[in-house]
Amino acid sequence: METTKEKLKRWIGSKPAPDDLLVVQAFINSADLDHGTDDIASPAQLRAWLRGLDLIDASAPVNESDVAAAIAAREALRDLVLANNGGKASPNALETLNRAVRCAQLSPRFGSASTAVLEPRAPGVDGAIGRILASVFDSMESGQWARLKACPADSCKWAFYDETKNRSGTWCAMSVCGNRAKARSFRKRHVMADHAH
Repeated sequence: METTKEKLKRWIGSKPAPDDLLVVQAFINSADLDHGTDDIASPAQLRAWLRGLDLIDASAPVNESDVAAAIAAREALRDLVLANNGGKASPNALETLNRAVRCAQLSPRFGSASTAVLEPRAPGVDGAIGRILASVFDSMESGQWARLKACPADSCKWAFYDETKNRSGTWCAMSVCGNRAKARSFRKRHVMADHAH
């Protein structure tokens, strides 16, 4: 039987993130801009998505304001992974994530004399978002976070894990978005050259 992580890796396709960062990547990619789909656009969809990853209890209520909070957190995380790809994180994205951390009531819990984890004290969707943000924190601490990037193509912005040795990966898939960007650049140069003559 396929595990949740195996299912996520299959769904993400190429360039899946390791460990718990995979859940963060899947959360960001729950909106597929290229195809115009959103897996968390309604309370029922959000509940199903969070339940599928064991981030929320089956009995937890999910309403429209939860959907708005989840989408805001997702897009703020997308902003951060775009910043990992040469952009700049917006102050609004950072404030959105800080608000989500407060709502989740994230706090450290010691597991042993040498380990501690961030855990949400809030239940429901706030707690689920808190678990995702705790994974972001852990990946920042481990140095993996900088490798989670978003494709810079406006029609894509798919989160991918940069596995290159020197962290120079730019595109989610060079064969798709990278080639589209090259084609646009080529057309633009040739149109400008035509107008110059």
